[in-house]
Amino acid sequence: MIIVHVLSSFELGGQERVALDLAKAQHEEGDTVMVVSIAPPPDGPIAEQLQKAGVRTMTVPKRRGLDPWLPLRLAAVLLRAGAEIVHTHNPQALIYGAPAGRLAGARVVHTKHGINPDRSRRVWLRRAAARLVDGYVVVTPALARIAADDCDPDRIHVVANGIDTATFVPRPDARSDARRMLDLPQDAWVVGTVGRLAPEKDQALLVAAMAPHLGEGRRLVIIGDGPERSALDAIVRELNAMPYVRMSGTRSDVAHLLSAFDAFALPSRTEGLPLVLLEAMACALPVVATSVGGIPDLVTSGETGVIVPPGDGPALREALLTLAYNPALGRRLGAAARMHVLGRHSALSMARAYGRLYQAARGPAGYGSVFETGANDRAGPP
Repeated sequence: MIIVHVLSSFELGGQERVALDLAKAQHEEGDTVMVVSIAPPPDGPIAEQLQKAGVRTMTVPKRRGLDPWLPLRLAAVLLRAGAEIVHTHNPQALIYGAPAGRLAGARVVHTKHGINPDRSRRVWLRRAAARLVDGYVVVTPALARIAADDCDPDRIHVVANGIDTATFVPRPDARSDARRMLDLPQDAWVVGTVGRLAPEKDQALLVAAMAPHLGEGRRLVIIGDGPERSALDAIVRELNAMPYVRMSGTRSDVAHLLSAFDAFALPSRTEGLPLVLLEAMACALPVVATSVGGIPDLVTSGETGVIVPPGDGPALREALLTLAYNPALGRRLGAAARMHVLGRHSALSMARAYGRLYQAARGPAGYGSVFETGANDRAGPP
């Protein structure tokens, strides 16, 4: 099968990383795969990772503002590639990629990775483009209810995100080196988080919750960068926690650095199905995360992690300190979390679920068909 993924960029974001793992798995399964970005050059780091995996990449840059000719330029690329399936990811790629796919005679599948709040004009464009897809995929059941505003519920299917479970594994032998790289004491208890420093990720709540309890034997690591960096720096200074909080910026070696952690925290105010949480769980880390988006579908509190309400600093602090004082509980939760990810959230299982949807889209009913993929893939009514 010839598959072309259309992305809004090759930057290191959640949708791009899902597309990276999906494209790599599809390539390894024997499909011909290409990934197209509509962001102007230079390309982001995802392009290089795709190329290293043997996946062809291309940029078809969108012009500033509304670009009515972009679907035609994309369609020409899709025709030359012989695309059978065009898979768009998130709103901008949907708006331009869905009509391009139809013009090229391909079947179109779209994945909604998050809530994606939009202005009125883009909402109209998004909903018009959604009418052109053969199947509309969401990554959590909660998103299916939101997607019903854009698409007929009968076309909506849930395919959970998957990760490269060969890369994200427990590495006890890497712990010492990872701690040296982050300038952490070898014998400290370390809680960490990874993500874009943005208001919706609410790393400020984590800093405020843990700062009074940090010291030589208890540390906090924040990996990532973004618009909240300066505000977080100010909070850390104000709480006199600078010696005990390590803010590393964006890193490309997260799989290695997770070995330095004893627990993982995700204090987000909003999420889809966060890859970083899957990655931490695959590394057998006990996780504490908020009850937003698809997180409750992923984490069973008390079994594969701990769920706390969003914005509740005391509950977040209590859960993390419980793990700090009870290492055996952390090991039990981490082991169960890893088994859950291996069973349900591998990149290969994700690729095969999408493969079933692609095959159904290519069936005799063609455009407007409803996928017949079984009850497990059907989102059902909102």
